[in-house]
Amino acid sequence: MPTPVAAIDIRRDLVGLLPKLRRFAITLTGDLTEADELVQSICQRGIAKFHLWNGLGKLESWLYTMARNQWIDEARRHKLRSTAKGNALEQGELASGLHPNPVEAGEAHRLVTSLPEGLASVFLLVDVEGHNYKQAADILGIPLSALTSRLSSARLYLASQGHSRSSRRF
Repeated sequence: MPTPVAAIDIRRDLVGLLPKLRRFAITLTGDLTEADELVQSICQRGIAKFHLWNGLGKLESWLYTMARNQWIDEARRHKLRSTAKGNALEQGELASGLHPNPVEAGEAHRLVTSLPEGLASVFLLVDVEGHNYKQAADILGIPLSALTSRLSSARLYLASQGHSRSSRRF
């Protein structure tokens, strides 16, 4: 059982990691509301399960992995529920996803979130958050070769989008 000091440290560290966790959650969910719910859930789980963290590696990597696993579990549950409820629910979700959130105003943010599924998280972890390839592959639970391939695809996509949107040549 962790000491009260450890509980205070995890809470303090979580506050410092909130922006990073939120960015990562957005790359997973593609939606600010769902991302915020995921971050809140991960913070609660991180505090409750802090005694399970082995202390090796970065705390944020442990939390990213927890977020990815929870998102996968939720996506599976959602898929099962939507299959049971039929196509009406799926069509409603597609229609609701068409309304952009006004908070997502930055062009760079729109470009990153427009990346195909799986590419945004890789790009965020490596190029934005500064994780090395091995750490990012471990967080995402994918082979290193898949990570490098996805990262290359993400970078090429962003480069092509940047080139087509800007009159300035780099």
